[in-house]
Amino acid sequence: MRLSAIVPIVMLTGLAPAAQAAGEGHVMPLYAEPVWDGLPITNSMVMTWVATLLIIAFSWLATKRMTLVPAGLQNLAEWMVESLYTFLEGLIGHHMVKRTFWFLGSIFFLIITVNYLGLFPGVGTVGRVDDGHYIPFLRGGNADLNMTAAMALLFAVLWFYWAIAENGFKGFMAHIFAPKGSFKGLMMAMMVPVFLFVGVLEVISIMIRPVALTFRLYGNIYGGEQTLEKLMALAPAPFSFAPALPFMFVELLVGFVQALVFTLLCAIFIKLICDHGDEHH
Repeated sequence: MRLSAIVPIVMLTGLAPAAQAAGEGHVMPLYAEPVWDGLPITNSMVMTWVATLLIIAFSWLATKRMTLVPAGLQNLAEWMVESLYTFLEGLIGHHMVKRTFWFLGSIFFLIITVNYLGLFPGVGTVGRVDDGHYIPFLRGGNADLNMTAAMALLFAVLWFYWAIAENGFKGFMAHIFAPKGSFKGLMMAMMVPVFLFVGVLEVISIMIRPVALTFRLYGNIYGGEQTLEKLMALAPAPFSFAPALPFMFVELLVGFVQALVFTLLCAIFIKLICDHGDEHH
Protein backbone atom coordinates (compact mmCIF):
# COMPACT_ATOMS: atom_id res chain seq x y z
CA MET A 1 0.00 0.00 0.00
CA ARG A 2 1.31 3.41 -0.95
CA LEU A 3 2.02 5.96 1.74
CA SER A 4 -0.57 8.28 0.20
CA ALA A 5 -3.21 5.63 0.76
CA ILE A 6 -2.87 5.79 4.52
CA VAL A 7 -2.42 9.53 5.02
CA PRO A 8 -5.73 11.01 6.25
CA ILE A 9 -6.95 14.22 4.76
CA VAL A 10 -8.46 16.43 7.45
CA MET A 11 -10.37 19.47 6.30
CA LEU A 12 -13.51 20.47 8.16
CA THR A 13 -14.64 23.04 5.61
CA GLY A 14 -14.30 22.96 1.88
CA LEU A 15 -13.17 20.24 -0.47
CA ALA A 16 -10.34 17.93 0.47
CA PRO A 17 -7.24 18.94 -1.48
CA ALA A 18 -6.66 15.37 -2.58
CA ALA A 19 -10.03 15.35 -4.28
CA GLN A 20 -9.20 18.58 -6.04
CA ALA A 21 -5.89 17.15 -7.20
CA ALA A 22 -7.67 14.14 -8.58
CA GLY A 23 -10.02 16.43 -10.46
CA GLU A 24 -13.10 14.96 -8.82
CA GLY A 25 -14.64 18.18 -7.54
CA HIS A 26 -17.65 17.97 -5.26
CA VAL A 27 -19.05 14.78 -6.76
CA MET A 28 -20.40 12.20 -4.35
CA PRO A 29 -20.35 8.71 -5.87
CA LEU A 30 -23.66 6.87 -6.06
CA TYR A 31 -22.30 4.02 -3.95
CA ALA A 32 -20.69 3.86 -0.51
CA GLU A 33 -16.95 3.12 -0.46
CA PRO A 34 -14.79 1.01 1.88
CA VAL A 35 -13.03 3.13 4.48
CA TRP A 36 -10.05 0.75 4.55
CA ASP A 37 -8.63 -1.68 2.02
CA GLY A 38 -9.45 -5.32 2.68
CA LEU A 39 -12.33 -4.65 5.12
CA PRO A 40 -15.99 -4.78 4.00
CA ILE A 41 -16.83 -1.67 6.03
CA THR A 42 -18.13 1.30 4.07
CA ASN A 43 -18.28 4.94 5.08
CA SER A 44 -22.08 4.83 5.26
CA MET A 45 -21.88 1.85 7.63
CA VAL A 46 -19.59 3.83 9.92
CA MET A 47 -22.07 6.72 9.92
CA THR A 48 -24.96 4.38 10.79
CA TRP A 49 -22.95 2.83 13.63
CA VAL A 50 -22.18 6.29 15.01
CA ALA A 51 -25.88 7.20 14.87
CA THR A 52 -26.84 3.95 16.61
CA LEU A 53 -24.29 4.51 19.38
CA LEU A 54 -25.56 8.07 19.89
CA ILE A 55 -29.16 6.83 20.21
CA ILE A 56 -28.10 4.12 22.68
CA ALA A 57 -26.05 6.60 24.71
CA PHE A 58 -28.89 9.12 24.79
CA SER A 59 -31.39 6.44 25.85
CA TRP A 60 -29.06 5.22 28.60
CA LEU A 61 -28.44 8.72 29.96
CA ALA A 62 -32.15 9.59 29.80
CA THR A 63 -33.19 6.48 31.75
CA LYS A 64 -30.20 6.21 34.08
CA ARG A 65 -31.95 7.92 36.99
CA MET A 66 -35.63 7.95 36.16
CA THR A 67 -37.92 9.95 38.41
CA LEU A 68 -41.69 10.16 38.77
CA VAL A 69 -41.56 13.79 37.66
CA PRO A 70 -39.28 13.72 34.59
CA ALA A 71 -36.60 16.35 34.15
CA GLY A 72 -33.67 17.00 31.84
CA LEU A 73 -32.95 14.28 29.30
CA GLN A 74 -35.67 12.03 30.70
CA ASN A 75 -38.24 14.74 30.06
CA LEU A 76 -36.94 15.27 26.51
CA ALA A 77 -36.90 11.54 25.76
CA GLU A 78 -40.41 11.00 27.11
CA TRP A 79 -41.71 13.98 25.13
CA MET A 80 -40.22 12.70 21.86
CA VAL A 81 -41.42 9.13 22.32
CA GLU A 82 -44.88 10.06 23.58
CA SER A 83 -45.41 12.59 20.79
CA LEU A 84 -44.56 10.05 18.11
CA TYR A 85 -46.55 7.31 19.86
CA THR A 86 -49.65 9.50 20.13
CA PHE A 87 -49.35 10.58 16.50
CA LEU A 88 -49.11 6.97 15.27
CA GLU A 89 -51.86 5.81 17.63
CA GLY A 90 -54.24 8.29 16.04
CA LEU A 91 -53.37 6.81 12.66
CA ILE A 92 -53.26 3.03 13.17
CA GLY A 93 -55.11 2.62 16.46
CA HIS A 94 -54.25 1.60 20.00
CA HIS A 95 -53.88 -2.10 19.28
CA MET A 96 -51.57 -1.87 16.27
CA VAL A 97 -49.39 0.91 17.70
CA LYS A 98 -48.67 -1.34 20.69
CA ARG A 99 -47.58 -4.10 18.32
CA THR A 100 -45.56 -2.02 15.88
CA PHE A 101 -44.17 1.00 17.73
CA TRP A 102 -40.91 -0.78 18.55
CA PHE A 103 -40.18 -0.79 14.82
CA LEU A 104 -41.81 2.47 13.72
CA GLY A 105 -40.27 4.45 16.57
CA SER A 106 -36.83 2.93 16.06
CA ILE A 107 -36.83 3.54 12.32
CA PHE A 108 -37.93 7.18 12.75
CA PHE A 109 -35.24 8.07 15.28
CA LEU A 110 -32.55 6.19 13.35
CA ILE A 111 -33.36 7.93 10.06
CA ILE A 112 -33.53 11.43 11.54
CA THR A 113 -30.30 10.93 13.52
CA VAL A 114 -28.43 9.66 10.46
CA ASN A 115 -29.81 12.53 8.36
CA TYR A 116 -28.70 15.20 10.84
CA LEU A 117 -25.26 13.65 11.34
CA GLY A 118 -24.70 14.04 7.60
CA LEU A 119 -24.76 17.84 8.08
CA PHE A 120 -21.88 17.91 10.56
CA PRO A 121 -18.47 19.28 9.52
CA GLY A 122 -16.10 16.51 8.51
CA VAL A 123 -18.68 14.33 6.78
CA GLY A 124 -17.35 13.88 3.26
CA THR A 125 -14.26 16.02 3.92
CA VAL A 126 -12.25 13.79 6.27
CA GLY A 127 -10.82 10.71 4.60
CA ARG A 128 -7.91 9.13 2.77
CA VAL A 129 -6.43 9.00 -0.70
CA ASP A 130 -6.07 5.71 -2.55
CA ASP A 131 -4.34 5.82 -5.96
CA GLY A 132 -5.34 9.45 -6.44
CA HIS A 133 -8.96 8.76 -5.45
CA TYR A 134 -10.32 10.50 -2.36
CA ILE A 135 -12.42 8.33 -0.05
CA PRO A 136 -14.19 10.03 2.90
CA PHE A 137 -14.41 8.19 6.21
CA LEU A 138 -18.02 9.31 6.72
CA ARG A 139 -20.91 9.46 4.27
CA GLY A 140 -24.58 10.13 4.91
CA GLY A 141 -26.02 6.75 5.86
CA ASN A 142 -29.28 7.28 3.98
CA ALA A 143 -27.34 8.42 0.90
CA ASP A 144 -26.47 4.72 0.51
CA LEU A 145 -28.98 2.60 -1.40
CA ASN A 146 -28.02 -0.46 0.65
CA MET A 147 -29.09 1.27 3.86
CA THR A 148 -32.50 2.40 2.62
CA ALA A 149 -33.13 -0.94 0.89
CA ALA A 150 -32.34 -2.84 4.09
CA MET A 151 -34.87 -0.80 6.08
CA ALA A 152 -37.54 -1.13 3.38
CA LEU A 153 -37.06 -4.90 3.00
CA LEU A 154 -37.15 -5.38 6.78
CA PHE A 155 -40.44 -3.53 6.87
CA ALA A 156 -41.79 -5.66 4.00
CA VAL A 157 -41.07 -8.85 5.97
CA LEU A 158 -42.64 -7.44 9.14
CA TRP A 159 -45.66 -6.21 7.14
CA PHE A 160 -46.40 -9.76 5.98
CA TYR A 161 -46.02 -11.03 9.55
CA TRP A 162 -48.37 -8.42 11.04
CA ALA A 163 -50.87 -8.81 8.19
CA ILE A 164 -51.13 -12.58 8.56
CA ALA A 165 -51.06 -12.43 12.37
CA GLU A 166 -53.97 -9.98 12.43
CA ASN A 167 -56.08 -11.47 9.63
CA GLY A 168 -55.02 -15.10 9.46
CA PHE A 169 -53.78 -16.46 6.15
CA LYS A 170 -57.31 -16.95 4.81
CA GLY A 171 -58.34 -13.46 5.83
CA PHE A 172 -55.14 -12.04 4.36
CA MET A 173 -55.84 -13.61 0.97
CA ALA A 174 -59.49 -12.58 1.15
CA HIS A 175 -58.48 -9.00 1.87
CA ILE A 176 -56.55 -8.95 -1.41
CA PHE A 177 -58.68 -11.08 -3.75
CA ALA A 178 -62.19 -11.52 -2.30
CA PRO A 179 -65.10 -9.34 -3.53
CA LYS A 180 -65.85 -6.36 -1.27
CA GLY A 181 -69.51 -5.65 -0.60
CA SER A 182 -72.78 -7.65 -0.84
CA PHE A 183 -73.22 -9.32 -4.21
CA LYS A 184 -75.50 -12.22 -5.09
CA GLY A 185 -76.26 -14.41 -8.06
CA LEU A 186 -75.20 -13.13 -11.45
CA MET A 187 -73.69 -9.97 -10.01
CA MET A 188 -71.38 -12.05 -7.81
CA ALA A 189 -70.30 -14.14 -10.81
CA MET A 190 -69.51 -10.95 -12.71
CA MET A 191 -67.62 -9.32 -9.85
CA VAL A 192 -65.36 -12.26 -8.99
CA PRO A 193 -63.05 -11.86 -12.04
CA VAL A 194 -63.03 -8.09 -11.49
CA PHE A 195 -61.83 -8.43 -7.92
CA LEU A 196 -59.33 -11.12 -8.93
CA PHE A 197 -57.84 -8.63 -11.38
CA VAL A 198 -57.86 -5.93 -8.70
CA GLY A 199 -56.13 -8.42 -6.40
CA VAL A 200 -53.35 -8.92 -8.94
CA LEU A 201 -52.90 -5.15 -9.09
CA GLU A 202 -52.78 -5.08 -5.28
CA VAL A 203 -50.04 -7.73 -5.28
CA ILE A 204 -48.02 -5.61 -7.71
CA SER A 205 -48.59 -2.60 -5.45
CA ILE A 206 -47.35 -4.56 -2.42
CA MET A 207 -44.22 -5.59 -4.33
CA ILE A 208 -43.54 -1.99 -5.38
CA ARG A 209 -43.86 -0.54 -1.86
CA PRO A 210 -40.38 -1.48 -0.58
CA VAL A 211 -38.87 -0.24 -3.85
CA ALA A 212 -40.66 3.09 -3.47
CA LEU A 213 -39.61 3.41 0.18
CA THR A 214 -36.01 2.64 -0.79
CA PHE A 215 -35.61 5.14 -3.61
CA ARG A 216 -37.72 7.93 -2.07
CA LEU A 217 -35.48 8.21 0.99
CA TYR A 218 -32.24 7.55 -0.90
CA GLY A 219 -33.02 10.00 -3.69
CA ASN A 220 -33.97 12.87 -1.40
CA ILE A 221 -30.98 12.49 0.93
CA TYR A 222 -28.42 11.82 -1.83
CA GLY A 223 -29.76 14.73 -3.88
CA GLY A 224 -29.59 17.06 -0.89
CA GLU A 225 -26.01 16.15 -0.03
CA GLN A 226 -24.94 16.37 -3.65
CA THR A 227 -26.50 19.84 -3.88
CA LEU A 228 -24.65 21.01 -0.77
CA GLU A 229 -21.34 19.75 -2.15
CA LYS A 230 -21.94 21.51 -5.46
CA LEU A 231 -22.65 24.75 -3.61
CA MET A 232 -19.50 24.37 -1.52
CA ALA A 233 -17.48 24.22 -4.73
CA LEU A 234 -18.56 27.75 -5.63
CA ALA A 235 -16.28 29.44 -3.09
CA PRO A 236 -12.63 29.03 -2.02
CA ALA A 237 -11.91 26.47 0.71
CA PRO A 238 -11.88 28.82 3.74
CA PHE A 239 -15.29 30.21 2.78
CA SER A 240 -16.81 27.23 0.97
CA PHE A 241 -19.45 26.81 3.67
CA ALA A 242 -20.99 30.21 2.87
CA PRO A 243 -22.97 29.35 -0.33
CA ALA A 244 -24.35 26.18 1.28
CA LEU A 245 -25.19 27.70 4.68
CA PRO A 246 -28.77 28.85 3.85
CA PHE A 247 -29.55 25.41 2.42
CA MET A 248 -28.30 23.74 5.61
CA PHE A 249 -31.46 25.01 7.34
CA VAL A 250 -33.54 23.55 4.52
CA GLU A 251 -31.76 20.22 4.98
CA LEU A 252 -32.67 20.29 8.68
CA LEU A 253 -36.31 20.37 7.62
CA VAL A 254 -35.77 17.79 4.88
CA GLY A 255 -34.06 15.42 7.32
CA PHE A 256 -37.06 15.52 9.64
CA VAL A 257 -39.65 15.33 6.86
CA GLN A 258 -38.01 12.31 5.20
CA ALA A 259 -37.83 10.42 8.50
CA LEU A 260 -41.49 11.23 9.13
CA VAL A 261 -42.57 10.31 5.59
CA PHE A 262 -40.81 6.91 5.72
CA THR A 263 -42.41 6.13 9.10
CA LEU A 264 -45.80 7.49 8.04
CA LEU A 265 -45.89 5.40 4.86
CA CYS A 266 -44.99 2.27 6.84
CA ALA A 267 -47.83 3.05 9.27
CA ILE A 268 -50.32 3.63 6.43
CA PHE A 269 -49.38 0.34 4.77
CA ILE A 270 -49.97 -1.41 8.11
CA LYS A 271 -53.33 0.32 8.56
CA LEU A 272 -54.53 -0.64 5.08
CA ILE A 273 -54.14 -4.36 5.81
CA CYS A 274 -54.79 -4.52 9.55
CA ASP A 275 -57.56 -1.98 10.17
CA HIS A 276 -60.87 -3.72 10.87
CA GLY A 277 -62.81 -0.72 12.14
CA ASP A 278 -65.21 -1.25 15.02
CA GLU A 279 -65.21 -5.05 14.71
CA HIS A 280 -61.63 -5.33 15.96
CA HIS A 281 -61.30 -5.88 19.72
